[in-house]
This record gives sequence, C-alpha cells and structure tokens, in this order.
Amino acid sequence: MDVKEAPGGIAVSLWLARVDVKIIHGQIMILEKLVVGPLASNCYIIGSETSRAGAVIDPGDDARQILAGINELELDIKYILLTHGHLDHTGALKEVKESTGASVAVHSADVKNLNDDYLSLFTGISYPKPPPPDRLLEDGDTIDIGDFSLTVVHTPGHSPGGICLLGGGILFSGDTLFNFGIGRADLPGGNSRQLMESIHKRLLKLPDEIKVYPGHGPDTTIGAERRSNPFLI
Repeated sequence: MDVKEAPGGIAVSLWLARVDVKIIHGQIMILEKLVVGPLASNCYIIGSETSRAGAVIDPGDDARQILAGINELELDIKYILLTHGHLDHTGALKEVKESTGASVAVHSADVKNLNDDYLSLFTGISYPKPPPPDRLLEDGDTIDIGDFSLTVVHTPGHSPGGICLLGGGILFSGDTLFNFGIGRADLPGGNSRQLMESIHKRLLKLPDEIKVYPGHGPDTTIGAERRSNPFLI
C-alpha cells in the first residue's frame, strides 16, 4: 500500500489500522468504531472520503472521545442516527448534537424511549436529557450522507422502534443482532416474538457477505450468524 496523507495528516498505513474503509458504489466510506460507556456500547462515526459529510450512529457516552474522532477524521456531521432510544446508545446525544448541529433521527416508535427513566433506574446510570429528534424514521426511509446512503430496516423486538441501517454491503444492527447473540427482549416495550421475526424475516434474508456492525461486541457477517448463532439455529 502506498503511504499518503489521510485526514489530520496521519499516514494511511497507520490510519487504516484504526479506521475501516469501505467502497460503496465507487465511493469511499470512512468507518470508525468507538466503544463507549459502562455498558460498552458501540458508537460508529461514518463519512464520505470525498465530500467529508458524515454521521454518528448511537452516541452512547464519552462525548469528548466521539467529538475528537469527528475532528480527527475532518467530517461534517449531518446526522446523528439512533438505532433505538435506550440510554446506553444516547447518553452523549445532547453534547454531540450541540457541538455538531447535526439532525437527530430515530424511528417514530422509539421516541418514548428517549425520555424514559426506566433504564436509568434499572442501571443506576444517568445522562443529560436528550434533545427531541429532528427527523422521525420509518421502514424503508433513505438517509443520504454525502455520496452514499443508508436504508432504514425496522426491526422491532428489542424495542418498539428498533432499526438497522443497511447500505453498500454493511448493516448497522443496533441491539437486534450481535456476534453469536441477539438483543434482549425483557425491557419495557420488548417483545421476543417480534425480535425473532425481525431477525429471521428481515436480516437473515440478506446475503451472507453482508458485514454486520452491532450495538455491542465485535462485528460479524449475516452468513456467520445464519450458520452458527446459537439463538438462531
């Protein structure tokens, strides 16, 4: 690989060790994963290598770390995308929103979770009250981020408005599907039957090679989960 300058003056050979790069319809998508907060939630910073437009998916905690990542990647954050409204995925939402001015987008059925104190009482964790969403998402909506886009896949079960985000061979699965695991369905609004239907009817019908970036834990693929996930076989 030729060594050239990446955002922030980092040599590509070092930059790629931490930042994943995907080719989507001929465009380069930057993808950085940050593990944040006491529940080790995955926050993703994604963006276009050419337009520098970007988005943050699930800013669960550690706003300073997220904002530092945005600045290092030199991205103009257009959206903060929430796979659902639980506090371990929204804890840094207020600060990231205030610092970037990005639009907050969440499924219409999960707005209630943004203001629900149950998980705070359940976990003993509290965060600043999140701002209201700017955009309510529905199944099949398209979110344009520079020169690539993501499609909303409504996957209720872990929460009523849980979603996955699909685009260019990548799926951000939130707390619906994990590496050899699935989301819990015993929290308020959860439904185990819906969760299994969402996974089997919406996600496992995707091609094996789809790369899955979940809300917790390591990444995986649809094929690996179809073959070996103990909750699905």
